[in-house]
Amino acid sequence: METVMTDTHTPIALITGGSRGLGRATALWLARKGADVILTYHSNREAAEATRAEIEAIGQKAEILQLDTGRVSDFPDFAARVRQRLQDVWKRSRLDFLVNNAGQGVYQRFEQTSEAEFDSLVDVHLKGVFFLTQALLPLIIDGGRIVNVSSGLTRITLPGFAAYATMKGAVEVLTRYLALELGERGITVNVLAPGAIETDFGGGMVRDNAEMNAQIAAVTALGRVGQPDDIGGALSSLLMGDTRWMTAQRIEVSGGQGL
Repeated sequence: METVMTDTHTPIALITGGSRGLGRATALWLARKGADVILTYHSNREAAEATRAEIEAIGQKAEILQLDTGRVSDFPDFAARVRQRLQDVWKRSRLDFLVNNAGQGVYQRFEQTSEAEFDSLVDVHLKGVFFLTQALLPLIIDGGRIVNVSSGLTRITLPGFAAYATMKGAVEVLTRYLALELGERGITVNVLAPGAIETDFGGGMVRDNAEMNAQIAAVTALGRVGQPDDIGGALSSLLMGDTRWMTAQRIEVSGGQGL
């Protein structure tokens, strides 16, 4: 049985949506802590290549694979590609960590949300997380760790996020069930819920809208909007810190937003 983080074992993490934003920040934090990384990207291969170069400059291995997390039918082929990459690059058959991070935002008031918009969120944020984890489960070591990325919007309600937050709420429930069912293999499953972060997510509304940015900072205990590094540091600690007895938990990383 492969075991996690022994003296001779370099952990390998797979991060969906790892080419930018929170995924990129997490990948770099993990690399600095001694992990190798497999990143997925949807369409921006250039950004994925740039992130890979940064990881390799730190001294760790990085691989990139294209994946549309909204296309469940592609998951068996993707799992086969991951298995092959593990064998070719690491001479191993298993991952240590899975981070379900990839996502998209729909900013639309409830009464204006279309069925197509709703379905696209279901495909990426709910079906994608459920069935990709299922497809990759045979590739995760016993004693491994899974982190699903949710949102502070499951606790704080703001107009325009009803559909998005509903998906993230479902992921939080799924996380508890995964923790229960995968516990027999020693796999921990937790959910990390970021607060408002300055990224290009949702068209960069928090990063680029000075008025919104200031409003959020004013109701945040630490007095500012979050940065990707704030999340990357916290998420990497869940994976590589001494958290083996922590599972089925929702950890909000929001700087104390909306207390």
